[in-house]
Amino acid sequence: MRLGVVRGSVVLSLATPELTGLRLAIVEPIVRESLEKRGGHPGLPSSSLGGGKPLIAADQLGAAEGQVVAFIEGRTAASPFWPDKVPVDAYCTLIADTIEFHGAGDRPLPPAAGGTERRRSQSRKPNQ
Repeated sequence: MRLGVVRGSVVLSLATPELTGLRLAIVEPIVRESLEKRGGHPGLPSSSLGGGKPLIAADQLGAAEGQVVAFIEGRTAASPFWPDKVPVDAYCTLIADTIEFHGAGDRPLPPAAGGTERRRSQSRKPNQ
């Protein structure tokens, strides 16, 4: 799942029957650099976000232009339409109210339970 900003919508004059009535949003993925440049200022407009290559996503949430959405891609994007087969490869899953981003230099992330640090420090037994 990734985050993106809705930049507009697509209107189809002709479409496969499966897409009839489905809203298609133009979503610009948010890249790490734009979050870092934002510098912990959640009040900045969404126009300062984005930076990724725009894509078309099915949107049943009614996200407005400028809103931040999360979207999934690939085969999973068609899951909400199951058992019907709808030809989509991106789907808006939620509308985000706020984004809290901590860059790599802000604070260390806590290690996961049984994380890689523990496994790396364990010595391996020789084959017998």
